[in-house]
Amino acid sequence: MKKSALAALLLTFATQLHAADATPMAEDPVVEARLVAISEELRCLVCQNESLAASRAELAQDLRREVRTLIRDGKSDADIRAYLVARYGDFVLYRPPVKPSTWLLWFGPFLLLAGGAAGLVAYLRRRAGRVDATPLSATDRAAAEALLADTTAPRPKDDR
Repeated sequence: MKKSALAALLLTFATQLHAADATPMAEDPVVEARLVAISEELRCLVCQNESLAASRAELAQDLRREVRTLIRDGKSDADIRAYLVARYGDFVLYRPPVKPSTWLLWFGPFLLLAGGAAGLVAYLRRRAGRVDATPLSATDRAAAEALLADTTAPRPKDDR
């Protein structure tokens, strides 16, 4: 009886042993405010669709720790961004600069849109050229009217 009670007690507290500590805030609220402002403009390199501030990845935590250290060392926001770009490339920025190596990133969606619109216009022009616009001859018209007036002919079923 004692062993089962001891086992139940250990199982009750075992879940608390695996709980992670909350990430401590910076001692200085000014440092923390700058960290949040900078990390909102940076991309998490693991998640890629989250900001560095929102990511819970270990690499994001390491990068936030590095940014805190750079802030404490007196680096400006521009210096911190330049350091991270030099280390990880323009991909780390949510808004990379417009330069030849990022032209496709900035102008690619517009090129795709223009290409799609040009393709649609070309398709519609080709399609319009294939439509036969000649009117029915008198005999064809009479045959069509006879078919429409014939009530004994079986009508196609409506699939609605």
